[in-house]
Amino acid sequence: MALSKKQGIAIGVGAVAVAAIVVGIVWGVNQNQPAEAAAPETTEEANVATDDIQWVRLDEPVAEAVEALEASGFEPVEPGKLTVAHSAYVPPLGYIPEGEPDPAGTEPNIGALIADALGLEYNPVVVAWADWPLGIQSGKYDLITSNVTVTEERKELYDFASYREDLLGFYVKSDSDIEKIEEAADISGLKIAVGSGTNQEQVLLAWNEELAAAGEEPAELQYFDDNAATVLALQSGRIDATFGPNATSAWAARETGDTKLVGLVPGGWPLTANIAAATAKGNGLIEPVGIALNHLIENGQYDEVLEIWDLESERVDESIINPPGLPKS
Repeated sequence: MALSKKQGIAIGVGAVAVAAIVVGIVWGVNQNQPAEAAAPETTEEANVATDDIQWVRLDEPVAEAVEALEASGFEPVEPGKLTVAHSAYVPPLGYIPEGEPDPAGTEPNIGALIADALGLEYNPVVVAWADWPLGIQSGKYDLITSNVTVTEERKELYDFASYREDLLGFYVKSDSDIEKIEEAADISGLKIAVGSGTNQEQVLLAWNEELAAAGEEPAELQYFDDNAATVLALQSGRIDATFGPNATSAWAARETGDTKLVGLVPGGWPLTANIAAATAKGNGLIEPVGIALNHLIENGQYDEVLEIWDLESERVDESIINPPGLPKS
């Protein structure tokens, strides 16, 4: 069941408030990448209004998930509650709506639905990205749903239940002549903004190697100190495209209409990467969570959440417990 609530998003900067979101705060949501990058502190105070943000919730628990939870022996941090960690930075993944105490977005809504399915009260806790690993290991939080990518290294300490595909997106101005960026040949000669030290940079570097080997002109990678500078570069034509996590850029493109998607690449290119809920290794919680997620997928609530936030492209057909992760670097 979808519940509507009028909410605002406090983010942006002066006249380029909307434009800053157009780039999707590309370098600000790299927390899903194995090479960890700290999400930025944002001091901007301008408002970008978003009307009619919806929450999808269950009217009653899922019997199979509740039975699995009872059989697992798992004890929540707080009795009767599911304490779910979230890093709240930018929509659509997670943010603090103006005037609201709790986070909203795809990741909080997924966490809330899991709690509903397990028959527990949803207890969200906003945490810095750097703090969730120890918090989950120590039992301070029961679960995290915050755009976490499954890696083989993380699987040594955490159990995972997948719920989204990790995708990177190429975005250009809405009136750009560029219609497709899907392979190395498509970036030849382009100027592309990308975050330093990210998976997406590694993709572009690998594609440039292909171009060089074929005797073709490589792409020129551009690095900016802040989002506003990147936006101005895109709008003025000094760069041709941006490349980063698809989720934030997809939401921004929908909200503003100033950019368009021209290509998607797996976050672990050339491997597929999964976004998943995570809990401490071997604590018994992940099996009930997997049952809950598969119920949500089969019964439509999952698709409702993705549709609200324009993330249908990252849909998965089923939740898998501890799927193959990105290899250790």
